Order: sequence, then C-alpha cells, then structure tokens
Amino acid sequence: MTETIARSRRLGSIGSLVGLLALVAAILPHWVLPMIDPPPPIDKVIVDVGHRVKDRLVAHIKGVDYQAPARERSWTDRLHQQLPLAAVSLGLLAIILGVIGQLRREERHIAAIATTLGGCAIAVQLSFVLMGVLIVMAIIYFVGDFLSLF
Repeated sequence: MTETIARSRRLGSIGSLVGLLALVAAILPHWVLPMIDPPPPIDKVIVDVGHRVKDRLVAHIKGVDYQAPARERSWTDRLHQQLPLAAVSLGLLAIILGVIGQLRREERHIAAIATTLGGCAIAVQLSFVLMGVLIVMAIIYFVGDFLSLF
C-alpha cells in the first residue's frame, strides 16, 4: 500500500514563531507604544527646545562648554530604540530558518510561513524608513520651491 512520509516541521515551526515575534517587534513601536505612553504635546517640546537653545547660546557667549542636562529615558524610549533592530534581526533569523527548513525538505507551507513573516517584518521597518525619506524630500522640494531654486 502507499505509505505517507512524515516530514519534520521543527525548523519551519521555530522559524514561524521567530517571524511572528519579528512582526510584533516591527509593529509595536509604531502603533502600540504611542497609545500606552503618548508623546508630549508639541508646545511643550518647542518650549524645551527653546530653553536648550537659549542655554547653549548663553554658554557660548560666556565661553563655557555647554553641558546638556542628563535626561532620564523612559522604558518606552528604550523600546523605541531597540525594537526596530530586534525586528530586523528576528526577521532575518526567521528567513534563514525557513530556507534551511526548505533545504532539509520539511513541509513546504511551514517553511513558507516562516520566510513570509520574516520578510514582512523587514518590509514594515523599511516602509517607515522610506516614509521618512519621502517626507524629507517633500520638505526639501517645498523649501527649494519657496526659494525659487527649482
């Protein structure tokens, strides 16, 4: 009779879990953390920056080196800094596990899920970088248009 071959799912399953963690790490700092710990209002940020600029100018006029006050970073600030690196690293690990699982002839759909989740986590991070680049390009264009450079 026909016997079915039981294929291993180990690397694909591990890669899928790692890819899911990578996707969570990619989404968390952009949509979830601002709801938990909202950023300060823009008027408070502007006032703080104005005070720092004034202190820096006063120190420059007096001929003293400016010492910025030590700012205590909150746990959400640390997460904003560390999660993008974790998302890309875990995404690459998920892709590697999915490819190795495919090479070891594990079940195809499990390995495909791992590589897809890893690729999506990296794509989310790159999309935010590209949005920032587009915003900077738009600002440069508007300033250049205002100054009649274009």
